[in-house]
Amino acid sequence: MSHKRVAILISGGGSNMVALLDSMRGDHPARPCLVMSNDASAGGLAKAAERGVATAVVDHRPFGGDRAAFEAELIKPLIAAQTDIVCLAGFMRVLTAGFVGQWTGRMLNIHPSLLPKYRGLHTHARALEAGEREHGCTVHEVTPELDEGPILGQARVPVRADDTPERLAARVLVQEHALYPAVLRRFAGGMREPLLMP
Repeated sequence: MSHKRVAILISGGGSNMVALLDSMRGDHPARPCLVMSNDASAGGLAKAAERGVATAVVDHRPFGGDRAAFEAELIKPLIAAQTDIVCLAGFMRVLTAGFVGQWTGRMLNIHPSLLPKYRGLHTHARALEAGEREHGCTVHEVTPELDEGPILGQARVPVRADDTPERLAARVLVQEHALYPAVLRRFAGGMREPLLMP
């Protein structure tokens, strides 16, 4: 069995990255080939190295505002690792259409809301302010439009009367750690139908 090669992009501690790495074992149709960050101090790099996964850092800061130049460097380790699928896991840089276009149909992201609701930041606070009764997370294909790509999976959590953004975020994160690996397994095996978790 030839496994799909998965690269994961992070900016921080990478709890979703760890969930993905730890899932790619046994009969899983994919294997991790690289964990890369734009921040050399990202805690997730050490966690990846502990698991024997290659790591790389491409710091965005030396490029100033030149996103195309940053992305030209970012893509080199991905190509060198013979990446088939790119997973964004807390990668806090907006990628240009030029970069995303090179990975059309091969790049995934997880977002902490039930898309199409609450694209962008501060999703938990916004859901509470709107009086939502349920909230959750979405795995989607990455397209040039922010948080707009085809939905590959969603998991829902009830909103409780005493919720704060932090409490709600913690419960959603538990679902993220289940949803993202489940969707990646299906995606790597060629399945694009959305996975809806209760």
